[in-house]
Amino acid sequence: MRWNDLPKVSCSVARTMSVIGDRWTMLVLRDLFLGIRRFEDFEKRLGIARPVLSQRLKKLVEEGVLDRVRYEERPARFEYRLTPKGRDLYPIIITLTNWGDKHMAGDAGPPVVTRHKPCGGFITPQLTCPDCGEPIQAKDMQAVPGPGAEATEHQPAASKQA
Repeated sequence: MRWNDLPKVSCSVARTMSVIGDRWTMLVLRDLFLGIRRFEDFEKRLGIARPVLSQRLKKLVEEGVLDRVRYEERPARFEYRLTPKGRDLYPIIITLTNWGDKHMAGDAGPPVVTRHKPCGGFITPQLTCPDCGEPIQAKDMQAVPGPGAEATEHQPAASKQA
């Protein structure tokens, strides 16, 4: 499968990867959730080449993940803000962070911890079943064809049980 074919594949993971599936885009998204909004701040913080950053931000705007908002008239200057579609990526970012904290942080521990502002508690994200409240584990899940599945598709072998 070619990278350019991902948006056309009947797979939500493939389609999502076509939008956010490169390292720079994920780091830009991380920084957006940390409050970074301006091109120069992304560039400085990430050490990313201007053309690469410009391309990633443009794609996120085109895909409706970000809005490009003018914050100064003369000279015209813009910042990037997450749209509702973009804010819906927070569980992905926080879950990746949790995985990194667990498996990649090293002896010193996680470089950043996440505090729930309303109560002040520190969180460790956990997926739970909305019906029974039990934690979600790969071994307990089964993928079945959904309403968007193509008629010729077969259930993938990995979906039988992980």
